[in-house]
Amino acid sequence: MSLYIGREASKLWKRVCAETTTEINLLADNWKYILGGLIFQYIHGLAARGVHYLHRPGPILQDAGFFLLPELGQDKSYISETLFTSVFLSFIVWTFHPFILKSKKIYTVLVWCRVLAFLVASQFLRIITFYSTQLPGPNYHCREGSKLARLPHPQSLVEVLLMNFPRGMTHGCGDLIFSSHMIFTLVFVLTYQKYGTKRCIKQLGWLIAVVLSLLIIASRKHYTVDVVVAWYTVNLVVFFLDKKLPELPDRTGSASLLLPLSTKDKDSKTREENHKLLNGNSLDPADWRQRTQVNGKILDDANLVHADATAMNGA
Repeated sequence: MSLYIGREASKLWKRVCAETTTEINLLADNWKYILGGLIFQYIHGLAARGVHYLHRPGPILQDAGFFLLPELGQDKSYISETLFTSVFLSFIVWTFHPFILKSKKIYTVLVWCRVLAFLVASQFLRIITFYSTQLPGPNYHCREGSKLARLPHPQSLVEVLLMNFPRGMTHGCGDLIFSSHMIFTLVFVLTYQKYGTKRCIKQLGWLIAVVLSLLIIASRKHYTVDVVVAWYTVNLVVFFLDKKLPELPDRTGSASLLLPLSTKDKDSKTREENHKLLNGNSLDPADWRQRTQVNGKILDDANLVHADATAMNGA
């Protein structure tokens, strides 16, 4: 038993090292996209914090979702956050599964490049939307009488840049249309829908997205319009961007095709090509035939027989 465990652990370690090498090479080529996407996550948080300074509490607007769904109450608002956190962490774990599992369909770096592209486009539209019109927040800490409903003017630039982290990230007001939670959830579900392999998980993902939508409305964290707009906006963003972005390479082939050639490999490949050209061989593998020089001319096997016959007749 100990021998079997040791052998499997050795295989796992080799798999992790090989995958790490591949992903590092991909990261070296795509780090600008990853870094840009992460920086925009901060910009999005900064914009959401900024609109909180503009928020003015008022009467809750008439909402069909509020009328149809019973209010969960402030003491049960954690339910939607727990479900969203589960989706968020599960997706991150899935994107790193090629490091451990034998079955590989995706490259972690390339998947996150696409995910961040979808998130940035959706969040950019979200920033434009919630700065265009500020609605009175329906959440409990955004209602009239709450100390957090209005923010005093910042005393310094550092106060704005730090965003009162982490409380400022969870107790924001004014950034309503459209739901940021639904942006992340739908982008994750759509990504797994395309690159995931388990049909039951795909169906479960859509079910969770619907349940989370209802919980957000029932928790009075967003108006119904915030969730509805997120559903069609994110789907449209992913639909159009997915056609513009380069498709992920197929992992059923050799992973080395994605990796840049080293200087040694390039020199070896160049010498091999020159050798083939000097021998009269084509670079096309289908045309690699034995060729011979006759009277300074390069002939293949078929022409060599004809040349021999001509020479004998001339003699």
